[in-house]
Amino acid sequence: MDDALEQLGSETVHHGPIVDVSIKRYRRADGSEVERQVVEHPGAVAIVAYDERFVYLARQPREAIEEAGSLEIPAGTLDVAGESELECAKRELSEEIGLAAEHWSVSHVIYAAPGYSDERITIFEATGLSDAPGESDDDELIETVRVPLVEIDAALAEIHDAMTLVGLLLLKQRLAAR
Repeated sequence: MDDALEQLGSETVHHGPIVDVSIKRYRRADGSEVERQVVEHPGAVAIVAYDERFVYLARQPREAIEEAGSLEIPAGTLDVAGESELECAKRELSEEIGLAAEHWSVSHVIYAAPGYSDERITIFEATGLSDAPGESDDDELIETVRVPLVEIDAALAEIHDAMTLVGLLLLKQRLAAR
């Protein structure tokens, strides 16, 4: 498949504190033209933090889906000017679950909903954990949940968040390969 795609134009129809919405026109390789609404997002990071016994998750309210306690891997938006993905991941791990990690690696990069959003999420793996409580955001209400590695399957049944599912399935695959 020829993947030439030419952007013909873009108009921002909404500018918000976290996302913008644009109407964009494209010409595909076959010459056809399409118009798409695109939610533009600065990107995000997510962290699969684990040690020999546990993977560390965050349970927090998610009003957008009307869920009082969504179980997720720690994550955050790239919303600090000049901050790298790794720096953001380190900050979020400390703020959300009070941990630091000695070893960091990129596990995978995913797109949240490529049909209508450009949000790119870099999933990090973090090991060599130690306590490092950071300051959480004023509007966040987060409970740290330690899930035994042998109970990942049970946790997966409770999770609705896509990046958490991807992150934990990749961890499960890594652990099985040991």
